[in-house]
Amino acid sequence: MTRKVLKMWILQRPVHWLLLIALCVLTCAGYWLLWSEIRLEHGRCSSPSSAGESLISRLFSRAAFKPLSKLTAGGRALAQSLVPADQRAAPAVDFDFEEQLVVLYNRVPKTGSTSFVNIAYDLCKPNKFHVLHINVTANMHVLSLPNQIQFVRNVSRWHEMKPALYHGHMAFLDFSKFQIAHKPIYVNLVRKPLDRLVSYYYFLRFGDNYRPNLVRKKAGNKITFDECVVQKQPDCDPKNMWLQIPFFCGHAAECWEPGSAWALDQAKRNLVNEYFLVGVTEQMYEFVDLLERSLPRIFHGFREHYQNSNKSHLRVTSSKLPPSESTIRAIQKTKIWQMENDLYEFALAQFEFNKKKLMQPDNKHVQRFMYEKIRPK
Repeated sequence: MTRKVLKMWILQRPVHWLLLIALCVLTCAGYWLLWSEIRLEHGRCSSPSSAGESLISRLFSRAAFKPLSKLTAGGRALAQSLVPADQRAAPAVDFDFEEQLVVLYNRVPKTGSTSFVNIAYDLCKPNKFHVLHINVTANMHVLSLPNQIQFVRNVSRWHEMKPALYHGHMAFLDFSKFQIAHKPIYVNLVRKPLDRLVSYYYFLRFGDNYRPNLVRKKAGNKITFDECVVQKQPDCDPKNMWLQIPFFCGHAAECWEPGSAWALDQAKRNLVNEYFLVGVTEQMYEFVDLLERSLPRIFHGFREHYQNSNKSHLRVTSSKLPPSESTIRAIQKTKIWQMENDLYEFALAQFEFNKKKLMQPDNKHVQRFMYEKIRPK
């Protein structure tokens, strides 16, 4: 009797029967998935049973359930692989500071830079580094925006030239604006502003002993600097002294506005924060000495070569008359001289400070440092 009733119920209610079957299947599937996740969770720390492990659990345990840290590392590796090989940043542990050394000397005209650079040309082969002159069209001191990008990338990625000393008459250029990881080391020299102007004035008229046969732009002009000041001619205009400040200030338009207080402040900031060492022309040997002690990879042997070779004082102006006392007083009253001299005195104080800190307080032994009390042992 029961079987007949059940048979009649199935035949009369097929939809209910199908729903019941579906409910049973879903319940079983749910229990199976829950058990699989528990097995996968245990599989991270212990070896799963090979007899009961399903193909799905293997796939999930090896891919979908990887820790987030592993996926992140993989993503970093993938991202690194998509970057061109010549643009990939080398790991910090592999960076060779000695062999990747780049020194940039944006030399101010008439500060003794030729003497210094010629030592580098004499010693670049035995010291195994390269010297490269930056020659800008028409002796311009500011690079165009396209040339700034190209120059920064050349210096940073031209690994065949490293270690390298780049030099040229160009204004300071901030490499950090161009997403460069390793900036060059800047060095420079400054000179008393009136001495520099007088030297340049006579250089344009008489040349020097470095290239004595080269006819200069003002050749044949016999007017002395004193006479030029009295006659207020443009060649001795104090505005012509406005050069060391913009060279340290940089490529901003305000840097090249004579008398700009902002430019002077920016030049001082850059001198302290962006330059490794700034020396003074009057103490060239001390400048060379500090460089050799600090960066021997390039400057090894510079002291001896400066003292014993004929390169210690190149480009002596062929004919130069010192300015009179009245001329000096007239120039020193100008705002431009006062600002340029302010920068010179500031640089000199920094240089003297660096010289002093080279030695111990007894002034007999070089300062040293060491590491101690290292924990944990």
